Amino acid sequence: MALGDTIYVFDIELANSDRNVYESLSLRVARHPSETAERMLTRVLAYCLEYTEGIALTNGISEPDEPAIAIRDLTGALLVWIDVGAPEPPRLHRASKAARRVAVYTHKDAAHLAARLGGEKIHRIDALELYALDFEWLSNLAERLQRRTAFTLTLSEQHLYLSLGEETLSGIIRRIPLS
Repeated sequence: MALGDTIYVFDIELANSDRNVYESLSLRVARHPSETAERMLTRVLAYCLEYTEGIALTNGISEPDEPAIAIRDLTGALLVWIDVGAPEPPRLHRASKAARRVAVYTHKDAAHLAARLGGEKIHRIDALELYALDFEWLSNLAERLQRRTAFTLTLSEQHLYLSLGEETLSGIIRRIPLS
C-alpha cells in the first residue's frame, strides 16, 4: 500500500522589503512521501519570496510536467515557472520555452548545479535564475517543523529572518551565476 501525502499548514506573516510585499498568507502544503522536509520548506520559502498575484503551488513531484510553483495571468497563461531542488536540464529547457521567466530555488549544492546546467543546452539559459538557500539553515528550520507552523518571514537585502515564536533564524539567499 502506497503512503499518501502529509498535509502541513503554514500561517505566514510576510514582509519582503526588497519587493515591497507585505502579506498574511495561509498555505496548505502537501508533502509527498519521497520529499524531504528541506525540499518542502524550500517550496514554501520560494512561494513567499516570489509571492504575487496569480501564484500557486502545483502538484509538483506528482506532476512531472508542472513546475513546483507557477505564476499565471488572468487568462491562465504561464508567466513564471519556479522549480525547486536540482531539476534536470531537459526540464529547464522545456520550462524556458513554456514561460517568460524561469527560476530555480535550490537547497542542494548550488555551485555544482550551476556548473552542470551551464554546460547544457537550455533555451534562454542566460535568463535562467538560480537561487541558493543555506542547507544548514533549512535543516535547522526542519527540526522545528510541525504539521501546523506559524512564522514571520522578513526579507531585506537578500537576508532572511524567520521568526518562530521567540526564536529568529537568519539566513541568506544568494543568486548563483550559471557558468
